[in-house]
Amino acid sequence: MLVLAGAGSGKTRVLVERMAFLMQHNGLSPHALMAVTFTNKAAREMRERLEQRVGRQLFQMWVGTFHGLAHRFLRAHWRDAGLIEAFVILDADDQVRLVKRVIQELGLDDAKFKPRALAGFINGCKDQGERPHHLQTGRDYYHDRCVEVYRRYEALCLQSHLVDFGELLLRTFETLKSNAALLEHYQARFRHVLIDEFQDTNTIQYAWIRLLAGPHTCVTAVGDDDQSIYAWRGARIENIHRFQTEFAPVHVVRLEQNYRSTEVILEAANAVIANNQGRMGKQLWTDQGRGEPISLYAAFNEQDEARFVANRMMKAHDQGAKYSDLAILYRSNAQSRVLEDALLRAGIPYRIYGGQRFYERLEIKNALMYLRLIQSRLDDTAFERVVNVPPRGIGDKTVDLIRDTARDQGMGLWQASTFLIEQRALSGRARAQLAGFLALIDRFDVKALDLELHELTAQVVDESGLLAYHGSEKGERGQARIDNLNELVSACRGFEPEDPDLPVLLQFLSQASLDAGDNQADPDADAVQLMTLHSAKGLEFPDVFLVGAEEELFPHRMSMDSDGGLEEERRLAYVGLTRAMRRLTITYAESRRLNGRDHFGLLSRFIREIPAELIEEVRLETQVSRPFAPSAFGARPVARPQRHPRADAWGDDFETGLAIGSRVDHSMFGEGTVLAFEGAGANVKVQVRFDDGGSRWLVMAYAKLVPLG
Repeated sequence: MLVLAGAGSGKTRVLVERMAFLMQHNGLSPHALMAVTFTNKAAREMRERLEQRVGRQLFQMWVGTFHGLAHRFLRAHWRDAGLIEAFVILDADDQVRLVKRVIQELGLDDAKFKPRALAGFINGCKDQGERPHHLQTGRDYYHDRCVEVYRRYEALCLQSHLVDFGELLLRTFETLKSNAALLEHYQARFRHVLIDEFQDTNTIQYAWIRLLAGPHTCVTAVGDDDQSIYAWRGARIENIHRFQTEFAPVHVVRLEQNYRSTEVILEAANAVIANNQGRMGKQLWTDQGRGEPISLYAAFNEQDEARFVANRMMKAHDQGAKYSDLAILYRSNAQSRVLEDALLRAGIPYRIYGGQRFYERLEIKNALMYLRLIQSRLDDTAFERVVNVPPRGIGDKTVDLIRDTARDQGMGLWQASTFLIEQRALSGRARAQLAGFLALIDRFDVKALDLELHELTAQVVDESGLLAYHGSEKGERGQARIDNLNELVSACRGFEPEDPDLPVLLQFLSQASLDAGDNQADPDADAVQLMTLHSAKGLEFPDVFLVGAEEELFPHRMSMDSDGGLEEERRLAYVGLTRAMRRLTITYAESRRLNGRDHFGLLSRFIREIPAELIEEVRLETQVSRPFAPSAFGARPVARPQRHPRADAWGDDFETGLAIGSRVDHSMFGEGTVLAFEGAGANVKVQVRFDDGGSRWLVMAYAKLVPLG
């Protein structure tokens, strides 16, 4: 079955109800079901809702992410997979560090061979099911070195028993494919396989599902080809098209009723996405009422845009809206700085959705590395990160010698350290400090036998010196790091292991690695949410501000050279529009400084694809909307107000005689255009972009600007 689930159509409920029906009415055992989704949060929600629906707990049921279920499989069949039982999961940050080490070992220039780019190359190969020996060489120098890095990286992972995220899926696929008995067991066990967000599957995930689905397995794929927006990270929209052929016969169900948005918002979204070719086809509708027209504001520049958004949000809050009901969506993270500045000036609380995650924070990573090293002395990544954190006199030269010895002797960094100490190959001070570090880890290992997980963690962060080290940072940051380390101890206290036969520490570390990719934003805080359009997928807000709707920004200029790239950008616009429940405001700027360059914007083609009768233009000086003029779709944006906008928007009681967009003349710099104002009264400053290309801030009292026209 293929369920084409439009935005806001309740697909999670569909999955839960189908699984509940199979168990309660068809008598299917929960062990015969497998449900796959893309985030741990979604997996937990699905399991909790299913447990409420059937009235019992389902701990052993296979509900999780692709990576989570692959991890579960490898823990159960580590021998068949060629692993050790206590293998360690390598998260994205650790992977980059290991790749950087390989680059150094091979003597490559890390300015040309960037660690993060090479980690992406390795992950891309694994997503395609390709090992180093599958890759052709001899084409060009750069590609051949990338393959060489991949080959050495794999050897180090094998030596240290490390498994990265891509390896979880690829190793599971290879193990099942090469072990007929094991494959037949799981094909016979799972009578129903349900996959959420099917349009986001990559090559190895699709192959994994095809392999696991036996001749008697019913596969239910739920997705929306109109919301496929992750091609940049390997998702293949063609998978949802291939499904109908390769899993034939397939029954197609379309979920077209939207329970979220107003008619106006859905009509706009339908009109935009209709311009994509090769769609599987659906038309969203709702019974939520007609709703307000979409507001469109043409800002002169990004500062004007940010002030307008902040002003609108203050008014909404004054009228009773919660800040958490408001969201700002943008195409690029670089757009957030000016928006944040405007919100700060207005005193509006905000949160960057998808900001730095808990398990990726510096102090937490350091503590986890100590725990990983206690769990396995073969974990070179953990050893390298904390051998001199906090600083204990083990310098770069000593670490380099340990690395060289490990490579020459074919051993791990821990063993190489022991070897150097025994051979007295280090200076007296370095030898003593290194021996002290090794002894510290050994002591923690002995304590781990008798202590609860949270007790062990508390002693590790204290006796290692991490608590004092991170707490010594000045101001609130030091206290925040202490609070985070204490929160880690609390997380350990509340951790519930699933497998009684595996060490609790190992299970906690594995879960921490899997959770590192989840969003840690507090959904209950009353704060405006700022996020990229990609981050917004799956979320909804009563009031949405979609900012920066300009050609070359959205659609992004890097996506405009191909039909496929442009269609994905249009799907991203469809996602953005359908996040709004009651009100949608779209803004664009005639002039925007981004990444050090000035851009002169034309209204995005996606907004021009919305029927004009659904949009009303917002005029800042009166805050009154009027029907949107089709002429605004032309090369010149709408006319600007003829007086300084802040006089109405911010209540300033000064009059400059100028407006944003006014043409002026300066005795020294010549003619130019007013971009922005700052300050009030006698101290007011004006920003002018002069025709020679320069932009300057001038004090109005001394600038003697002459208005033109």
